[in-house]
Formats: sequence, structure tokens, C-alpha cells
Amino acid sequence: MSENTLLSADERSRVGKGSARAARRAGKIPAVIYGDKKPAMGIELEARVIRKLIHEPGIFTRLLDIDTGSGKETVLTRDIQMHPVTDEPLHLDFLRISRSATLAVAVGVEFINEDTCPALKIGGVLNVVRHEVELNCPATAIPEKIIVDLEGLKIGDSVHISAIELPEGVTPTIADRDFTIATLASPGGGVKNEEEEAAEAGAEGGEEAAASEADEE
Repeated sequence: MSENTLLSADERSRVGKGSARAARRAGKIPAVIYGDKKPAMGIELEARVIRKLIHEPGIFTRLLDIDTGSGKETVLTRDIQMHPVTDEPLHLDFLRISRSATLAVAVGVEFINEDTCPALKIGGVLNVVRHEVELNCPATAIPEKIIVDLEGLKIGDSVHISAIELPEGVTPTIADRDFTIATLASPGGGVKNEEEEAAEAGAEGGEEAAASEADEE
């Protein structure tokens, strides 16, 4: 579980394009805090701090404590607007979080022990079906990442969500099936992901129907 990061911010008395441009000229990044049935609050944060923060892992899953001078807000980053040319952050959206809240969060997948995976040692291919998994998480138990251990996996093996140990109270938002996260395939392929299997099944069904109609004729 990630720890809260503390940031300092100043409240903005005005919002809008003019106010945002003025904040950027002063070396600040404008942002808004909203949600939890409270009024939205315009703030500005130090640009140098935000530039460093947004390039750290797990920015969208890490809880932040923002001290606005008039109080502290616990938030989750929901959106970062970037300049299309310079790739500099222009504006951030933060969602207020209550300690009792449950959130749907997309959490990144990390694979470990690739060097001890039998399938990969003989030239097999790791097919990643999901680079992120959406999870329902208590606000106080948002995992930074999901760890998939490849040790001992052979060609043809699949990793399903049921094989992943999740923190207490954390569940996948997809609850109606044991979905695939990754597969181990031979160098030429041979193991397909869920989308490919579904597409091929549909195609085969169409061919069978056409063949049946032809036989009847």
C-alpha cells in the first residue's frame, strides 16, 4: 500500500484562463480539488514539485495530503493536462477522498522472476493481456502495483486474477469471470488472449452456420 505524500498549495481566489496563466508565469501549476459533496476548490502548487511528482510510479493510485493553508485535503489524482508540445503539466484535477470511501482504481501490473521462468528460458514469449487491472479499493488500502510471479511457469500456462494475492478488502471490478492477465506462448505464438479467442469463436460460429445453410440447400 502506498503512503500519503504531503504537498503544500495556495488557494486561488479566482479561476479561469487568466488566473491559470498568471499562476504558470509565477512558477505554479493550477489545479482543482472536487468531490466528497463539498464545493470545488481552486489551488496552485509549485511547478518544480509537480514535475517531479507526476513522473514517479503510481501517481494515479497514490493518496496525497494537500495542505492549503486553511486545512488539509486527502486527494487522489484524477487527471493531468499536459502541453501538447513541451509535455509540461498545465493543470491537475484532484478528487477528495474520505477515509471510509471505496474507489475504483486502475493499478499497474509488474512481472517478476522472468529469469527463472522455464517458458522464457527456452525462448517463449510473455503475452501481457492486461498492463493494468481495475480494482475496488478502500481509500486506505490502494496497492501501488499488482505483482505477477513468473517463476515455474511453462509454455501454455496462463496467469489469471485468481492467482494474484490482493490486499484485504481489495477486489477486481470484473467479478463475473476469472480473467487472464498474461499467457506464456511458444515463440511462434500458440496461446491467445481472451479477445482473440472470442473473435475466433465468433468467426468459427459464422462459418459453421454458413456450412449448415449450404448443406440444407
